[in-house]
Amino acid sequence: MAFKIVIPSRFASTRLPGKPLLDIVGKPMIQHVYERAQESDASEVIIATDNEEILRVAQGFGADVCMTHEDHLSGTDRLAEVASQRNFADDDIIVNVQGDEPCLPASLINQVANDLQQHTDADMATLYSQIDQEKHVFDPNVVKVVMDGQGYALYFSRAPIPWMRDHFDQQSTLPPELPHYRHIGLYGYRASFLKHYSELSPCVLEKEESLEQLRALYHGKKVHLTAAEISPGHGVDTQEDLDEVRKLLS
Repeated sequence: MAFKIVIPSRFASTRLPGKPLLDIVGKPMIQHVYERAQESDASEVIIATDNEEILRVAQGFGADVCMTHEDHLSGTDRLAEVASQRNFADDDIIVNVQGDEPCLPASLINQVANDLQQHTDADMATLYSQIDQEKHVFDPNVVKVVMDGQGYALYFSRAPIPWMRDHFDQQSTLPPELPHYRHIGLYGYRASFLKHYSELSPCVLEKEESLEQLRALYHGKKVHLTAAEISPGHGVDTQEDLDEVRKLLS
């Protein structure tokens, strides 16, 4: 199937300023992400940025770059501008590959695109994996998701959800009868939805949790999830993550 990839990449980061350009074994992080995206079945890979230095570096390794406005609230808003600038057809499928995932397997990108194509009633598609350590349930950098019986998201949060009233204060292992799931931040959309998303008003949940997908849920949109077929690899949110990824890729 045909789909496109857009990689939103901004220079400003509260925890790791200049994150897209940080060196990982001789290449800027954004180049690693771009190369992972090119290994997928996508017909087109675009880097979307508002920063001239990222533009220069990305063009230097041969990337197609789309300059976007500086005031976008989220990566999805930035993708909406790309869809408009490039005149994507309404039924084009676009996968949002985060610019801080230098180890992301291309097969997961394909999985998200295929899932959206198969679920015509979904506005967005994304992935999850099961959490097997209680510390990750309580880690705000690990986004949790609760789904309905058909795999559609009920809520995303940085808080421990679902909350096990009679468990967490007594034990340190997660029981199998109530699995906890980690959201993997890889999104698929149709261009028609992107154009609509940028017109939706941001909500307080999105702002306070700092989770852009909550805007879609707040406005009644459907987000379908499937279990990631393989591990998504190590993303980079903190200096510790960066050190770990450098070790993995060296």
